[in-house]
Amino acid sequence: MGLHVEQIPRISTITKEKFLRQYVSLQKPVVIQHLIKDWPAYQKWNLDYINTVAGDKKVPVYDNQPITSERKFNEPHGYMNMSDYISLLKKAPTNYRIFLYNLLKEVPKLQNDFSYPDIGLRFMKKMPFLFFGGSGSKVFMHYDIDLSNILHFHFHGIKQCILFPPSETKYLYKVPHALISHQGIDYTNPDLEQWPALKKAKGYITTLNHGETLYMPEGFWHQMTYLSPGFSMSIRSVPKSASNFMQATYNVFFMRYFDNIMRSIRGQKWIDYKNAEAIRKTHKHLNL
Repeated sequence: MGLHVEQIPRISTITKEKFLRQYVSLQKPVVIQHLIKDWPAYQKWNLDYINTVAGDKKVPVYDNQPITSERKFNEPHGYMNMSDYISLLKKAPTNYRIFLYNLLKEVPKLQNDFSYPDIGLRFMKKMPFLFFGGSGSKVFMHYDIDLSNILHFHFHGIKQCILFPPSETKYLYKVPHALISHQGIDYTNPDLEQWPALKKAKGYITTLNHGETLYMPEGFWHQMTYLSPGFSMSIRSVPKSASNFMQATYNVFFMRYFDNIMRSIRGQKWIDYKNAEAIRKTHKHLNL
């Protein structure tokens, strides 16, 4: 792969006290293999079950096309029925994904299949989101706008996750006024001659199987690749760090609106400027 990444620790179960002390307080990621074994979802949730309960729902789909002046971050590229989407996932590899979709609101009965873990975090209970992807589909490297602590539960299939802590941002070609790394980078097979700063970035990697939980600390960068068709659910807890909470407030109430205004004024020139700045500022740390 070429990246300097270490395997995320994997544990079977953990107490609330140990989770807070060993991972939340230290802001270290971890995979908990059997945290949700008592959930009905652990046994029930697969693509066939979702098709049964939500096949008639119209869902937003995304592909891997880069952001442009006309295509915003988190903007769907089309819509289709969930049943057709699941058929597509089963048929062949596809880039189409479902991203940040509140299917639990659309299909309330799914809320009976899980509970919020008693693990020391206070979760935002109106924001459980589902994410679906076909074999080979990728989510570009980014961090979340609210810098939350995240529990990411995976169902059906295998998913690869690459994480970087906020301390590595200076090496990740962060695009200004955005939450993403330069989209020219393939983090599953990066060209380190073209993107030399990545040689200095230190991160983590893991694969998630059905029923496993990934804890992603506040503001961690993450890139996901679906190694086979599957889906995941995330729940979130507001950042405990005061500086992260302030940064999240800025992101939500100012940054994204400023970016949209500049995009509408300058169009593609704004996108091109930001991409060039991502390279310039990152290489400045390397004296290139």
